[in-house]
Amino acid sequence: MTLDIALWAALSLLVVGDAAGRDHWELAYGLASVTVAVATARRWPAVSLAVTMMTTLVVSFGWQAEVAVWELFLMIALAYPAGLRMSRVRAMSAICAAIALAGLPPAAFVPAGFDAWGVMLGALAFAGVAPYLLGRHVRLRRELARTGWRRAEEMESRYRLVARETRLRERARIASDMHDSLGHELSLIAVRAAALEVATGLAEGQREAAGQLRAGAAEATERLREIIGLLREDAAPVEPVQGDPTELIDRARSSGIEIEARLDPLDDAPQMVARAVYRVVQEGLTNAAKHAPGAAVTVIVTSSAEATEVVVRNAVPPAGPLPGGSGRLGLIGLRERVRLVGGTLRAAPADGGFEVAAQLPHAAAPAPEPGDDEVVGQAAREQELARRDVRRSLVQAIVVPLALFGVILGGTGLAFLVQWYDSELPASAYAQIRTGEPRETFAALLPERQRGPRPVVNEPPQPPGTTCEYYGTERTWLNLNRAAYRLCFAGGLLVTKDSYSEDER
Repeated sequence: MTLDIALWAALSLLVVGDAAGRDHWELAYGLASVTVAVATARRWPAVSLAVTMMTTLVVSFGWQAEVAVWELFLMIALAYPAGLRMSRVRAMSAICAAIALAGLPPAAFVPAGFDAWGVMLGALAFAGVAPYLLGRHVRLRRELARTGWRRAEEMESRYRLVARETRLRERARIASDMHDSLGHELSLIAVRAAALEVATGLAEGQREAAGQLRAGAAEATERLREIIGLLREDAAPVEPVQGDPTELIDRARSSGIEIEARLDPLDDAPQMVARAVYRVVQEGLTNAAKHAPGAAVTVIVTSSAEATEVVVRNAVPPAGPLPGGSGRLGLIGLRERVRLVGGTLRAAPADGGFEVAAQLPHAAAPAPEPGDDEVVGQAAREQELARRDVRRSLVQAIVVPLALFGVILGGTGLAFLVQWYDSELPASAYAQIRTGEPRETFAALLPERQRGPRPVVNEPPQPPGTTCEYYGTERTWLNLNRAAYRLCFAGGLLVTKDSYSEDER
């Protein structure tokens, strides 16, 4: 409401300043139009637009065959918000068509009526249609952005759910690995305890302790089996990680992948670290085969007493990468496995190809679990890029027209200055010119160009049958009252020479 009142006050002052000195009826009509247009702008934008556009017809044919200043500002100030608020362009088209057709009858009877009609159409296009379409463009971009934000939020939520499910699947896979390894170790303990239980030379208490140890190992094995079974019921069935990286690489080579491998033995690495190494190599080879077919792959496993480093890198594929992006779910599961052993994973483009690298310490606590904000925020990044595009398009919509206008204005001004100074005839040269002389005798004194446009106010009558040339005086272009020298010829002879200025009365 405050902005509306300020807009009404500003436009009213403009009407008073522009129309007060010409006609009282124009002043009254201008104030009434401003009041009605501003009052209806928010609730009935079509009515406000119609009242605003009608001013071009009334002013052009009512008081003057030109557009008033207040009328232009009124249309620009209210056509833009109308474009923001009106959902359809049909009303704008109907209003413009109705005003254009309504201007034809008076144009046929009023002197210079079609000139006024053309001026009216130009004002409608420049001050009415252009701001309206700009407002409509901004409104559509806002609606598109809001729709994109909703979809981005939905995609982000869905992606987070999938990522969580992927991490749970990887945890179930790790649990299966633990079942296989720990179950085997517990079974060995139970077998050794049973052997002790029946061994000769042991006291009865020792046999009883061995029996309790065997029973405890068997119970632990059963409990482990039940826990793993529950995990497999909650998550999708998974295959445990088995084998060593050498066998995995050999199978990949047999399928046609060119692989250069440098593998250190993993004798000092904990079992969970060794299985994480297997998973990193497996995921790296799978990604290379899926997304970079035909590319050479390098697998490097470096192990020390403190940590193991794994690098799987594929070169640029000969035929280029396959179209379509990766869901990156395999990397999410791999990142979860590496996190649980306290390591770090990096997966990114490298030298035109792609590299998966992991640092796996042999003794470290698991890294903190990633929060929702750290889960791959692809939708959020795309949303920010879209916001940046919206801001950029708005800046372009403002800066580009202003830049073009500045270029046109600067070019026109430069051309005007060049023409102004190239058409200047010095006063001394003008004094040497005599009437009755052929043009050839003083042609060297004349400038290369003539003054254009020539001053028409106070121009002396042109002698009949003559052709006149116009040249500038030595008055500066900063003097708004133009002056010129006029030379009129007939039959190649100078008939008259005149000096006159628009400021002469």
